[in-house]
Amino acid sequence: MHQHWNSAIKCLPPGQLIEREPWLERPLVFTNGVFDLLHVGHVHCLEAARREGGTLVVALNSDASARGLGKPGERPYCSLRERSAVIAALGCVSWVTWFDEATPARLLLELRPDVYVKGGDYRLESLPEAPLVQGWGGRVVIVPTLPGHSSTRLIQQLEAA
Repeated sequence: MHQHWNSAIKCLPPGQLIEREPWLERPLVFTNGVFDLLHVGHVHCLEAARREGGTLVVALNSDASARGLGKPGERPYCSLRERSAVIAALGCVSWVTWFDEATPARLLLELRPDVYVKGGDYRLESLPEAPLVQGWGGRVVIVPTLPGHSSTRLIQQLEAA
């Protein structure tokens, strides 16, 4: 009989993930974002993040948090539940959680990852979480973006079709 893998078991509320932190394989890698319309650029970044350590935690902006980012259109298009299921289905992702605030600073403080990864549309100097992670000896890694791949560009292409 074919066994069905349920990606939802990889999705944990922040408090439950924090409780598991002592048992997570190190180095612990953390990244975050909206991940609304998953595209090859997202997958490239997540796979690069996973290569940095033993466990990859992806923290998603909640729907309210995502709306507060000022992205164009009625974003997010996909609900937190849908986005969590899609990200959790990726083999490179160990755990998925979420945050309601504008930044994942509280989660970072609780989990204290060894590596914090962001996509190349960010710069180390302007990344507010960088000093926080570096404060406990963590590394910050910026993964170069794949040119021409973004949710905004994907939306523009769909609207033009």
